[in-house]
Amino acid sequence: MEIKFLKLIKTIAEEGSIANSSEKLFLTQSALSHQLKDLEIQLGFKVFYRTRNSWELTEEGHVLYKTACTVIDSIGDGLSTIQQIRAGAAGRIKVSTECYSFYQGLPFFIQKMGVLYPDIEVDLVLEATHQPILKMIANEIDIAIVTSKPSDKELVSIEVFEDEIFAVLHQENQLNHSEYLDAHDFMDIHLIIHSLPLKTVSVHEIFLKPNGVIPAKISAVPLTEVALEMVQANIGITCMPKWALKSFKLSDELSFKKIGKDGLKRKHYLVVRKSDVRKKYVSDFLLNFKEHFQNFG
Repeated sequence: MEIKFLKLIKTIAEEGSIANSSEKLFLTQSALSHQLKDLEIQLGFKVFYRTRNSWELTEEGHVLYKTACTVIDSIGDGLSTIQQIRAGAAGRIKVSTECYSFYQGLPFFIQKMGVLYPDIEVDLVLEATHQPILKMIANEIDIAIVTSKPSDKELVSIEVFEDEIFAVLHQENQLNHSEYLDAHDFMDIHLIIHSLPLKTVSVHEIFLKPNGVIPAKISAVPLTEVALEMVQANIGITCMPKWALKSFKLSDELSFKKIGKDGLKRKHYLVVRKSDVRKKYVSDFLLNFKEHFQNFG
């Protein structure tokens, strides 16, 4: 049964006649009479007993009236709930990451969010890079992308994906013959990193530092394009995940090597304040972020 018929029954029952219902339903009395007649033909029973001065519900009509009230009230409650949800669906989210390489994948995601959720404004806070957790605790950013869970009980960590970091080197590099690179292989090389300090460099913190290895030379080159050109010139090697290089045209002279026998893997987490995680616009961001990046590993 169409909603318009339920509204018709409810309004006539409460207003007492078609004449009184016409203005409320924004239809002429003639149109309402035709609608009611068509409905009763479809149902196979009368909904109202008509007299000159009053319209009374039949026994079947009483049941239909109660049904109409339940359905219409339920729709109204649902729409009200949706309005409340939508009221919390708009907001501004400031995002940062502990690793510059992650910015390679963020602009496209932010563009996608802008199309799907125009009421959510996403800002990249570059100055919070390398210390996003401290900035989050200070309320300077709202979401951090990190590779280790913070211990603060007021923060929630959500695992997004696991990736693997590879050594990128020139095919003529003497290490290219190796199946994988050991820690001691890094002792005599020129390691090209994105930025200092070294504690923000995954290959150093996870692999080299635990093995007591410091490369012969370390250069911080913030532009990935320049770092790759240096590697192509066989000036040194750099280390990064393959997904971070998807947007670059790579030379056939470059080679990827595992770091360590089992590979150098790390997990990525989204960190958000516990007080924010249930906000509609924040949860929309978190769910879409996980869906977008889950295949990056």
